Amino acid sequence: MDPVIVVGAGPVGLVLALCLARHEVRVVVLDETPGEGPAPDEERPARTAVLGPDTAALLERLGCATEEGARWTGWRTMRRRAVVTRLSFETPGAAPEGDGTDGAKAAGVSPLHIPQHALTRELRAALAAEDKVRVVPAARLETLRQDAYGVTAQLRGDNGPTWRGSYLVGCDGARSTVRKLLGARFPGRTAVERYAVAALRAELPWPGEAVLHRSPARGGEVTARPLPDGVWRLDWPLPPGGELVTPEALLARVRDSLAGWCGDVPEYELLDTGVHTVHHRLTRRMRTGRAFLAGDAAHLLGALGTQGLDEGLRDAENLSWKLALAWHHGASETLLDSYQAERREAVGARLRAADRALPAVRSAGGWNNVRRALLPGALRGHDELLTDGHVGRGQLGAPPSYLRTPLSPAAPPAGSVAVATPVGALAENVRVTAPDGSRVPLRERLGGDLLVVLTAPGSGVWERRHWADAGLMPQLEAAVSALPMRAELLVTDEYPGAPAHTVLVVRPDGHLVAALAGVRPAELYACADAVRGGAAGEGADGEGRAGSGAVRTGGGSEAASPGAAAGSSEGPGGAQAPEEAPSEATANR
Repeated sequence: MDPVIVVGAGPVGLVLALCLARHEVRVVVLDETPGEGPAPDEERPARTAVLGPDTAALLERLGCATEEGARWTGWRTMRRRAVVTRLSFETPGAAPEGDGTDGAKAAGVSPLHIPQHALTRELRAALAAEDKVRVVPAARLETLRQDAYGVTAQLRGDNGPTWRGSYLVGCDGARSTVRKLLGARFPGRTAVERYAVAALRAELPWPGEAVLHRSPARGGEVTARPLPDGVWRLDWPLPPGGELVTPEALLARVRDSLAGWCGDVPEYELLDTGVHTVHHRLTRRMRTGRAFLAGDAAHLLGALGTQGLDEGLRDAENLSWKLALAWHHGASETLLDSYQAERREAVGARLRAADRALPAVRSAGGWNNVRRALLPGALRGHDELLTDGHVGRGQLGAPPSYLRTPLSPAAPPAGSVAVATPVGALAENVRVTAPDGSRVPLRERLGGDLLVVLTAPGSGVWERRHWADAGLMPQLEAAVSALPMRAELLVTDEYPGAPAHTVLVVRPDGHLVAALAGVRPAELYACADAVRGGAAGEGADGEGRAGSGAVRTGGGSEAASPGAAAGSSEGPGGAQAPEEAPSEATANR
């Protein structure tokens, strides 16, 4: 089988390549940069990313070091001199401790704030250890052509090499060449927001805490987010109009903000400055035959504190396990189409939420209108909405729920029970007992197989050997071993809202498929079949050839029956590409 071609070596392309490699898929990464490291102009302290707990956990699961990033101890939202909201964050892996003694509300695990050049460097270091990934430097895509068996990518230059792939994913940024070659429209809004940005080293009154200060006594609204070694990133939203931000004006903002917080301008070291413009766009198509779009090539967002890179990494996690099934065992059209259905809906919902909030929050006279038109407490509510965008909560920032996914059973399975997690949302990161007897957070088991989790009170107290062959375990292990795709059986002592002996079905990317009362082999099979989109070769009507995947039970037995990779042979713009046999003498063999 030809490798998957990933076009673009930014964070999204590198994460996708790592995810695919962990699924034992061969990958070729076409990197436009001439060397192995990021371009010098990318190494800027003011260019940082804030990642939610789910995407930060993805990085750690892939072996990407994050020590150059910061986990915040808390968050505060201020209006003038008053604190509107105080949040207290947990250390990853620690148990929740409830409200803090200082009145701060417990808010779960902190986001990860990391310089983007450091993230890219560490991802490249993790990728260097993967023997299934080849990174091709100075590789600029010229054309691509699809057929019934794969994708041919021609690079630029008089004698540019040709690469042959089973699938191709464009992770090549906002000006994506892949998107243009596919003819995918990219509608949206330009310059939705603009920010002046500065990175500096200073001592501020809230070490380790991030701050959103609205209507400060001096200067305009500003966000301060800490990094290691006393470094802070400061962001000021700019008024509409696109006026030039001079160095003098930006330094005045720095001094005004520092003086407002510290009473006078403290000593500080200015490391970097810039202006960041936010666009809102979403491609009409994230899949065209065997070619896909991910990250900034597919969508742009970032107003009101939301983070575009978060959504790009979720693209990579969502797509990787689906392409892995297709690469190893073949895939139905339903499975491959589900990437676009799920991710376009999730990003579209985020953009719609921001569009609804922007007029009240940012338009000229917006806050005066809010004061006149809304009930008391509305200002606090809008401040909390902005807080949600910055810390990854609510409609603006929380991880998506795939409520209308095509990868769910046609009807709720018999014996379904309600738990604290809605179907389609991310499963809680409870501690589980793995097949080897180790106790680990659930998120550490993601990224591989389908997960089947039994809720068994007391299992966390006793060693696995005491209950591995008792109670429901033999029956459940037999049911899991008969599923049509690889699955891993885990056990947890408890799950929020779940009665004893509840069986949870969790996708490889962590989203809950179903919660069943007890062992129900037929319902478990239906859930697994829905997750894989039906047998390979099936279309949306569910008709096609039979196929089977590989199954792994808690005991580790495997039975593989790989099929040919299936996919649409549509070319750019939906045109049917001519069929041709795969070449045995392609450049990447």
